[in-house]
Amino acid sequence: MKKIRWGLLAAGNIAKAFAEGVQHSNLGELVAVGSRSQASADKFAKEFNIPVAHGSYEALLADPGIDAVYISTPHPLHAEWIIKAAEAGKHILCEKPLTLNHAEAMAAAEAARVNKVLLMEAFMVRCHPFIETLRDLIRKKTIGEIRLIRSTFSFNADFNPDSRLFNNALGGGGILDVGCYTTTLTRLIAGAALDLPFASPGNVSGAGAFLETGVDGWAIASLEFPKGILAQLCTGVHLNQDNGVSIFGSEGHIRIPNCWIPAKSGGDLSLFVKTKDVDEKEIKVGTTEWLYALEADAFARAWLEGKSSVPEMPIDDSLDNMLTLDRWREAIGLVYQSEHPSNNARTISGHALKKKAAAPMRYGRIAGQDFDVSRLILGCDNQRTMPHSVAMFDDFFERGGNAFDTAWLYAGGRMEVLLGHWIQSRAIRKQVFVIGKGGHSPLCEPKHILWQLEETLNRLQSDYVDLYLMHRDNPLVPVGEFVDVLNDLQARGKIKSFGGSNWSIERAAEANDYARMKGLKGFSALSNNFSLARMVDPVWTGCVAASDPESKTWLEKTGTALFAWSSQARGFFTDRAGKDKHSDAELVRCWYSPDNFQRRERALELARKKNTSAINIALAYVLHQNFPAFALIGPRTIAETVSSLGGLSVKLTPEEIAWLNLET
Repeated sequence: MKKIRWGLLAAGNIAKAFAEGVQHSNLGELVAVGSRSQASADKFAKEFNIPVAHGSYEALLADPGIDAVYISTPHPLHAEWIIKAAEAGKHILCEKPLTLNHAEAMAAAEAARVNKVLLMEAFMVRCHPFIETLRDLIRKKTIGEIRLIRSTFSFNADFNPDSRLFNNALGGGGILDVGCYTTTLTRLIAGAALDLPFASPGNVSGAGAFLETGVDGWAIASLEFPKGILAQLCTGVHLNQDNGVSIFGSEGHIRIPNCWIPAKSGGDLSLFVKTKDVDEKEIKVGTTEWLYALEADAFARAWLEGKSSVPEMPIDDSLDNMLTLDRWREAIGLVYQSEHPSNNARTISGHALKKKAAAPMRYGRIAGQDFDVSRLILGCDNQRTMPHSVAMFDDFFERGGNAFDTAWLYAGGRMEVLLGHWIQSRAIRKQVFVIGKGGHSPLCEPKHILWQLEETLNRLQSDYVDLYLMHRDNPLVPVGEFVDVLNDLQARGKIKSFGGSNWSIERAAEANDYARMKGLKGFSALSNNFSLARMVDPVWTGCVAASDPESKTWLEKTGTALFAWSSQARGFFTDRAGKDKHSDAELVRCWYSPDNFQRRERALELARKKNTSAINIALAYVLHQNFPAFALIGPRTIAETVSSLGGLSVKLTPEEIAWLNLET
């Protein structure tokens, strides 16, 4: 049988354990090792009889004789080398945790997807046969309905501030080093109880004890899952605890002591099961395979079968696990040095930031601007951390996106601060189109716009915004007062053009009439709701839609650019919505109506004909209007950005547009 040819990227102790395992595997062979120095690589190669030794990671990835690499660098380097390995066409098994945080994991997973290579997080415990035995016990309700999961993995290492276990710059601490085991198995158990591959916790809380190096010496977490399933997690690198997993159900319990690192060379692992009718009994799950050989062969089988993910440790599972670890760290206040805004000068991949040659973006112009603006605008309202912002913003820019929408109000200004840090760190101020907003109710008066804009510019670290929008209208203020102030700001170079968000067509027309009469500049743009689905009830107080025939006629006649928020109706055209789905109260309140469900059915029908998704049909509808239309999108993951970009390639005829909107 064909064997996978392994190259080892890094030559530390964990690489030695894996190398030994591969030598006992059925489907793999070691052909090369790469280290940061030739001497280190030569020493490792000699110890494990590896034919080729490379004195750099780059040389290893350039080796045509390698099918896959095993990455075992410190955590903060995982994402960069996963991406570079994917770009080199190598399949990737990366040591746990997959990356330093969920943001980096998204970028790594996307690189693997684009380059069509296999990516697996190296949790060898997930490849041991006891996992399926445990799943079966849970699914068969051997101990009834699962109520509580207790999971502990902790050890007491001698404190060394320079060790990767205790060094903040190296991603040290218990949560990432071994707490990740407790989260992956707990989520798997909860998933089995819910008849899912894994479960995502709805709430994560915790506490931790910090060491002098700023990492967690020991920590605890509480996780809440659907149907009342609770979990208690304990971890540490500077405290011995009773390691193992206990699962408590309505009819009994399961104990799995010392399950995290089964015997390296094979053997039995015991599960102890107690039900209300039967005394505790031992179930031994044995294997003659070496522990790391099980992991290497699981990866090789998926590779040989051409799978896009390894069933024992799917990439979606790893992404959710990283998100859970992020939430645990957030609960105790653990932030790594590289995650601070001032330390994000590099992209996750290490490459210089630039638009990709094959970027699919389309562009348009706005009156009074000499800048080609991407038709998709990234909403900066949900990226609460610098790593998340970097991952989302870099990815959007590389795909040709150059327009970002933010506001003085969002997250108390944090969104503007993060966007500003990103723009400055990348030195791309003149390459991006920034939309700022201020004057939200109840501070919707000209005097408030003046000081809010100054705060916005300070947060953005910029002298100007490209387009400034009044976030709300105040009909009690004569429209001319707003126009006068905005013209003054434009004359002083603080804003390049302006308009209104959630302004009625009548008030916008009145503003433009006033501007013409006074010889001033008028509105260049509006930012109202516009989507294929009619907004049944305003998403927020004071929201205004422009989807009605009168508004569209005015926009067409005046050529006013529309920046459409909720352009995809907040998920109404995805599987989250349906006549029988009412778990999302806001979705139901704002978008559920007979006419909208008819539009949704037509979007689904047309999507099938065009081999795309209904969400892409909905986005294409916005972009195919007879006026300059730009769609604001609010993806929370890179995968959601990828999904949105699919709408750019959808072509709609005037007849299809009318049919989608129930006009024919």
